[in-house]
Amino acid sequence: MSSFSGKPTSELGLEALSNGLTNTLTIYKDEKNGVCLNKPDFRELEASPATTTTTTSSSSSGSVSVPTKPHSTHSAELSVESSPSTARNLRSGHTRSRSCGSHHLIFSGSGSVSSPPPATVAPTGNICPSGRISKTGLPGRASKPDVLGSGSGRYGHGSIMRGGDGGAPRGLMVGGGGGGRSSADPEELKRLGNDCYKNAQFSEALSLYDRAIAISPANAAYRFNRAAALMGLRRLLEAVRECGAAIRLDPGYAKAHHRLGSLLLSLGQVESAREHICFPGHQPDPVEMHKLQLVEKHLSKCSEARRLGDWRGTLSEVDAAIAAGADASPQLCACRAEALLKLHQLDDAFSAQSNIAMSEASVSLNPSLKIFGMLVEAYLFFVRTQVELAKGRYDSALTAIEKAGKIDPQNAETSKLLNTVRLVCRARARGNDLFKSERFTEACSAYGEGLRLDPSNSVLYCNRAACWFKLGQWERSVEDCNQALRIQPNYLKALLRRALSNSKLERWSEAVRDYEVLRRELPDDNEVAESLFHAQVALKKSLGEDVYNMKFGGDVESVSGLEQFRAAISSSGASVVHFRSGTNLQCKHISPFVDALCSRYPSINFLQVDIEEGHAIAHTENIRIVPTFKIYKKGIRVKEMICPSPEVLESSVRHYSI
Repeated sequence: MSSFSGKPTSELGLEALSNGLTNTLTIYKDEKNGVCLNKPDFRELEASPATTTTTTSSSSSGSVSVPTKPHSTHSAELSVESSPSTARNLRSGHTRSRSCGSHHLIFSGSGSVSSPPPATVAPTGNICPSGRISKTGLPGRASKPDVLGSGSGRYGHGSIMRGGDGGAPRGLMVGGGGGGRSSADPEELKRLGNDCYKNAQFSEALSLYDRAIAISPANAAYRFNRAAALMGLRRLLEAVRECGAAIRLDPGYAKAHHRLGSLLLSLGQVESAREHICFPGHQPDPVEMHKLQLVEKHLSKCSEARRLGDWRGTLSEVDAAIAAGADASPQLCACRAEALLKLHQLDDAFSAQSNIAMSEASVSLNPSLKIFGMLVEAYLFFVRTQVELAKGRYDSALTAIEKAGKIDPQNAETSKLLNTVRLVCRARARGNDLFKSERFTEACSAYGEGLRLDPSNSVLYCNRAACWFKLGQWERSVEDCNQALRIQPNYLKALLRRALSNSKLERWSEAVRDYEVLRRELPDDNEVAESLFHAQVALKKSLGEDVYNMKFGGDVESVSGLEQFRAAISSSGASVVHFRSGTNLQCKHISPFVDALCSRYPSINFLQVDIEEGHAIAHTENIRIVPTFKIYKKGIRVKEMICPSPEVLESSVRHYSI
């Protein structure tokens, strides 16, 4: 809502031009104090003078145009056809423009007066019955007929337009006079920018506002609208600076204060946001005030939960603060990452941390800003340190915490973590050196010292598991791998060490389960494929199944004789038979995929039967369509697929490989 003071800021006295008439014109100033946070300020300065309803009379003495209801809150236009002697009486600040051979004087104010032309000159501006305008006062001038405007678009009733045009392209000068606007007019550029903004064309709007600012850099409304376009583009830091620029140009600009408050709240700078949302002398926007109160409440609860080590509560409250309005806050994003780390949700923590890098520049807006008693910039490095440690990037972790220590050297949390990281890095380096020297028992002790300082470090658990494996203590190796995987469930190195240790303990079911996960994650790793094959064979033996003539890494075997076929499908394990034809395109297309499956699932016997060469097999198996796939276990058909997709085929192969 906008409010206007109605206080006059300038007055112009105009001597009587006709019949002793005197007009005093008053300009009213728009004090720009409404609230409009989510769109450009369309009321600050109108993009162009609005169409007004006029009363027009024509006589031999000239024409009088009197606006009855000015639309603009800043100014109306007064067009006066005057003699040169009248023009000399103009005071400073008034402008003159020429239109169709007559002198139009444009004043800020309301009302309209015309003076009669000199007797020797035919009156101009007379309206002829045809609707054309007489131009007898312009002898010898070439002449595209001019017509009287109908009031359409931006041109009022009585506006003169060249060549009979009923309107004009936006942004172009019309008629060569004061009634038109040019693309170099900052108000016209602003209007065009507002149109683009309404259509969500934020980049185009920004470009137009930039051009308006280049022409009129001291206009606060242009800066304010530019901030809106930047917000639409999610360039929030630039929008903050633009609102600041608007306020510097006009310290009482309430809309700019409110928009700046909204932006600062989004960035999590609550105290600064309150100063602008609750701008003295103006009613705060109730929606923004409610958001501010919610964010303050959740931040207070978040701080208390973090102090108590309640990381689930911390995560819940920081998520609530972000949802309430602080959705672009780097410090809250960092808090979220820290809580997720403490809850061993490492993938989510890494994702949350990756979003902080784009937001760190916002700290420069308020270097003294604190969160949880720590300078925000230091806190961002504090959380990054913990993330780098969890990833096993010890050098990066040490660099980050040293930066935090320099930024906020008095903070106890920062100092404690700096000391911890230095000791953990030292213990890890010592453990690695001992492991390389095959001093595995001492290496276990070194890694254990690091874990005492940082008990949530999955990398140190995995490293110690490797030492236990080398020492033949496979049970302890499994235990440390379990700890590492509880902290970081997708830690493939720990998964592989656990599979190896379980194999040593002849826990084949657990080993196969881990190898199958690794096989899905590392489909091109031949070593994992072979380990899975041997674990599957060992599992079958442990279950009492007959296992013979099984070898790893065989190719797809071609079979043409009926007896050969029956022997092959009776072998231990599952057999997948591809019935094909050398002339069938579908068979040609799927054959490379079958080769890949043979490599991927080494415990399965893959056979192929060309129905032209193995006619007896095709007849016995009743093959009528190719490609057809059949799966056998101990000579008994358990699955048949006709023209399956690669996904369906692999799903079935995977099922019977277990």
